Amino acid sequence: MGKRWLGLVFAAIAGAVAVWAYPRLPETVPTHWNFAGQPDGYSSRLWASVLGPIAIVALTGLFQVLPRIDPRGRNYQKFPDTYWMLVNGVLAFGLVAHATLLANGVGAPVNPTRVLTVAGGLLFVLVGNYLGRIESNWFLGIRTPWTLSSDTVWRKTHRTAGWLFVVAGLGVAAVGAVRPVGFVPLLAIAAALVAGVPMVQSYVLWRREKIE
Repeated sequence: MGKRWLGLVFAAIAGAVAVWAYPRLPETVPTHWNFAGQPDGYSSRLWASVLGPIAIVALTGLFQVLPRIDPRGRNYQKFPDTYWMLVNGVLAFGLVAHATLLANGVGAPVNPTRVLTVAGGLLFVLVGNYLGRIESNWFLGIRTPWTLSSDTVWRKTHRTAGWLFVVAGLGVAAVGAVRPVGFVPLLAIAAALVAGVPMVQSYVLWRREKIE
């Protein structure tokens, strides 16, 4: 039960960080960085303070609802620990992003690009380690017409995707630690690569299954 509502603990921590940081923040706070790691987007200190807690609470509620509205909702009962591990990993990343943004805003010696890239890479590693345990559903995992049409294709595709996520995550984290680059573009490239291979594999496996 505690795992299901851990997001609210993260939201409370994010709120406490916001309360501490708010009077110390300038009127505008950097909230976006370009590929070179330079700030190119700003928000008011109020919005920068409240966005993190609000987003974490909203996502916590959303993840409570997804199993109930998924046409394959019964399958979630087969991997509840895995589901909440992944959910809480995403929410923990949100907390790290929120705290990093505010720490940078108050002038702490924090490099947001480095922190978020490393944290994003580690999130990929977490996802990769648990991806193979996810059962067929409409919201999590590699959802293609072919994985959703065959449980065998689903399992084999997710085993491959799990390894790719781990390797990509370690690579992203290493790059971020050694040479900070744009967080969003780097993760987008990694996500495209780790999703592309399993997508092709799922079609090949599905075709092979049909022929046999």
